Amino acid sequence: MGIFSRFTDIINSNINNLLDKAEDPAKMVRLIIQEMEDTLVEVRSSSAKTLADKKELSRQVNRLEQDAEQWQEKAELALSKDREDLARAALMEKKKSSESAQALLDELTHTDEHLSKLQDEISQLQDKLSDAKVRQKAIVIREKSASSRLKVKENIHSTRVNDALNRFDHYERKVDDIEAAVESYDLGSKSLADEIAGLASDEKVDDELAQLKAKMKNK
Repeated sequence: MGIFSRFTDIINSNINNLLDKAEDPAKMVRLIIQEMEDTLVEVRSSSAKTLADKKELSRQVNRLEQDAEQWQEKAELALSKDREDLARAALMEKKKSSESAQALLDELTHTDEHLSKLQDEISQLQDKLSDAKVRQKAIVIREKSASSRLKVKENIHSTRVNDALNRFDHYERKVDDIEAAVESYDLGSKSLADEIAGLASDEKVDDELAQLKAKMKNK
């Protein structure tokens, strides 16, 4: 199983648990990033172990190749001394060393392929982790903004606010009643200035009436 398929299983499992608990988005994002970071550490550790295995395989291949060369030299020496039996035995040992070296070389090739895939997956995971951290900041900001707006909306539609506004209307009505009561005392009463102004107005009317009578009399 590749690291991404395993990582996806972990994330999906945790997301389902979060959804069941109705956790907030910011916590969910933090958990996803933590899982990605843990996976990255795990894969890097696996890569380090594979590199150590590769070095050990290389040392074994070198040793077996050296053994094969030495058995070749021994076979040549035995044959030069007319010991064909010993030369044959030496060549058999050389064959064993060469075959073992080749088997380890094949394994070394697979190890290199595995390391290449691990390196590629590490690079992909690092890119995804960087992208997730950038998006995390945006999600946190959006979550805080949405939460603040939700609180405002809840307060606007709260029965406590409506009750407060109703009491406000009630107090305004009471002030209106008090002001009306004050104004009612002034109804039907005239000040000295008002009475004098009335006399002046009556005198003017009397003058106009006298003028009208004189005009009618001359006709």
